[in-house]
Amino acid sequence: MITILDGGMGRELERSGAPFRQPEWSALALIEAPETVARVHEGYIRAGAQVITTNSYALVPFHIGEERFHSDGARLADLAGRMARQAVGESTGVRVAGSLPPVFGSYQPELLRPELAAEYLGVLVDGLTPHVDLWLAETQSSLAEARAAAAAVAQTGKPLWLSFTLRDDVEPAEMPAPQLRSGETVAEAALVAQQLGAEAMLFNCSRPEVMGAALVAARAAAPDLALGVYANAFDESQDDDGAANETVSSIRADLDPPHYCGWAKGWAAQGASIIGGCCGIGTEHIHHLAAHLTDQPG
Repeated sequence: MITILDGGMGRELERSGAPFRQPEWSALALIEAPETVARVHEGYIRAGAQVITTNSYALVPFHIGEERFHSDGARLADLAGRMARQAVGESTGVRVAGSLPPVFGSYQPELLRPELAAEYLGVLVDGLTPHVDLWLAETQSSLAEARAAAAAVAQTGKPLWLSFTLRDDVEPAEMPAPQLRSGETVAEAALVAQQLGAEAMLFNCSRPEVMGAALVAARAAAPDLALGVYANAFDESQDDDGAANETVSSIRADLDPPHYCGWAKGWAAQGASIIGGCCGIGTEHIHHLAAHLTDQPG
């Protein structure tokens, strides 16, 4: 059976009229209008999401600034967890995933500072732990980022899902093997995910076109690891110059709910058992996935 994730938080907040801009991104709504965050979570649950993800992705100094992070990061992480748990309410079968981001910015593995990463992630983990059922380390660009996230949650006793972002600036056929944005291979990442005790390995915030090859490579390297996909809908690859962190990127026009679901059916056939959406994939997409995928084997 396929587990349905939610879709992107930031774009859905923007679409709903919530406060939204760079550099704060999705954190701005949590800071200024947290009720809008709860409403987006509720919308995804109504659409059929079985796992919703806390709005904690941008709760790092990169987005909200060092001063605000140190003075208010723990409270905001707790608030993000409470908004997700509040949205679940009495809903049965819906779990809350605690989002752990790449703390120095998306797609920039070269900026990782392990000791500082441990400090930043520790603030998020402390605030989120009472509210979440599992951890989702998202948009991990390198094995070092994934290891830092795994270390941060090791003592919580909650399952870990590791989700990697893929190099998508060239077509899969032009690469000898699917790669993370660091250049490390998906096969290496699958083995590391297994070694770290991850319950699942996913791929997110990359173009749909590169996901299938990554699933095949991961399955070959770690046959027993649960796999998942939640692609973005960006017009272009975000690999150049940290683009995902600096602008509100445009969304492509060819990924309406039926077309995105077509990709998702292919991922399910290639072994994905967890499927949702990332940036630009909204409630209508998740509703379509829930209607057409939940009876498929995964």
